[in-house]
Parts: sequence; structure tokens; C-alpha cells
Amino acid sequence: MSLDNIRSKNSLDKLLGAVASEKAPTEKKSYTDERIWKGELDKSGNGYAVLRFLPAIHGEELPWVKMYSHAFQGPTGQWYIENSRTTINQKDPVSEYNSKLWNTGLESDKEIARKQKRKLSYYSNVYVVSDPKHPENEGKVFLYKYGKKIYDKLLAAMQPEFQDESPINPFDPFTGANFKLKIRKVDGYWNYDKSEFEAPSKLSEDESKVEEICQKSYALSEFSQSTNFKSYEELAKRMDIVLSGTTKVGNVQESLENEVKSPDSNPQKEAKSAPTVKAQDVVGSDDDDTMSYFEKLANS
Repeated sequence: MSLDNIRSKNSLDKLLGAVASEKAPTEKKSYTDERIWKGELDKSGNGYAVLRFLPAIHGEELPWVKMYSHAFQGPTGQWYIENSRTTINQKDPVSEYNSKLWNTGLESDKEIARKQKRKLSYYSNVYVVSDPKHPENEGKVFLYKYGKKIYDKLLAAMQPEFQDESPINPFDPFTGANFKLKIRKVDGYWNYDKSEFEAPSKLSEDESKVEEICQKSYALSEFSQSTNFKSYEELAKRMDIVLSGTTKVGNVQESLENEVKSPDSNPQKEAKSAPTVKAQDVVGSDDDDTMSYFEKLANS
């Protein structure tokens, strides 16, 4: 190294500048996805907005995508909130553990499995027609995360139950309909039962405006990409930490192969015989509204 390089690398101004940079406050990282629109309650405890579901973008088949996740609090007091690899048809440690619990035949184990079951969410693109709580969102395209109850309303619009009702495609910008999202709190949970579709209407009379809006939609395929999910090993380690003692850190697979009983069960008591149930069957039948579930979780 030349003397010039030595002098340059040992410049007092450069060293002090590096120190100042290290001491400078770092910008707090936000984990909020700004692309996702969320409903909010007003002072009266109700929420209201008008949304328009948008069609699938070019290259994608469906205007919605499914996402399974787990969100539960372990005996350690820590939370496990992770996307489930069953979304992409891969093995998931929590689903496997829940399956093992269920197949002991013990009601106490089944109850633990129920509390840890996977939650079903959907994502779609929406155009915000009206948002009284945040009018700055109006006229913009967002991703919208919703649960089974709203999904059922979409299906009901496409497949009405009664003969005097005409089916509509709620995702069609020309023959679809605005969706009036109405949120109430019922027993501490967000309730969407009063939400409904308006009469069919065009998203806009100006077709170029319709095209412009639809071109702003986000790709939904990213939600099913493997990069959106942690590895089996990472999830297993996190599960171990949250459950602490129910499974062994770094030895999850071995513990799953052994009979699993809840801490309050009697080890001398033989489990009732029960048919073997797959993890997907244990946790797939979720009647709770996903958004309502996470709202209660956030406020607990």
C-alpha cells in the first residue's frame, strides 16, 4: 500500500464521518404493505366503504388467490404468526403437529389443534369507490385481504340461491357491481353480515378509464411463490420456541413421530380409537372470518 493510500484511509475527517454515520438514527423499517387496503371502524364502532372488485390481470386465471396461515399464542406467551406452506402444497410443521394431536383421539389434544388450525384468507385487487374514513384512498387500486364470509358473498353473487336473482360476475368492470362493505362489532369480532352488492353498473362510462384502472392491478401470483414462505426448518424452529417443551428445538420431526399428548392429559389413559386424519382436514374447515380473527388478535 502506498503512502498516499495510507494517508487517505486514515483521514481524520473520513473516520469522524464514519462514526457520525453509525450514530445517526436509522429509519424505522415498516412491515406494513402499503398496497393493501384495510377497513377501519369509526367512532360509533362501525365501518363502511364501497369497493369494486377487479378482474384478473393478464396472464393470471383467477381474480383471487388463497393464503393459509397460522396465528396462535403458545404456552410461552409468544405468538406464532406465519404463512402456512400448505398454501403451496408443501409440508408444514404446524399442520403436521396438529394432525398428530388430532389423531391421539383425546378431546384435550383436539382442542389444542383447533386453536392452532390454519386460517384461510383471500387476496383480490379492488378499486376504492368510497372510503369515508380515508377519502385519500378513493379512486385508487389496492390489494384487499378478506376472509371466508366475504368470499361467500362473492360466490352468492355469482351463484344466487333464488330464482328471482340474476347471477353477476362481481369482478367484471362492465357488468359487475359495487360492493358495500359494512363492518360491525359483534361479541368483540368484526362482522360483515350486512355487506352487500349494489345493482350492476359499469366501473366507468369511459372505457379508457376502465382500462387505466385495471392496468394498475397487482399480480396475485407472488402470494403463491415459494419466496413468500419460510422454509420448513425455519417454521419448525419458530414453532418449537413458541410451544417450548411440547416439541424439541432442532428435533421436531422426531417428536412428530412419537405420540403427542397435551400437558394436562393423563399419560396412563389410553386414547380412544379414531380414524387417521390428514392435517389439511384438521385445520381446513375454518368457519371464523379471517379478518375478524386477526382484528381480535391485534387488540388482545
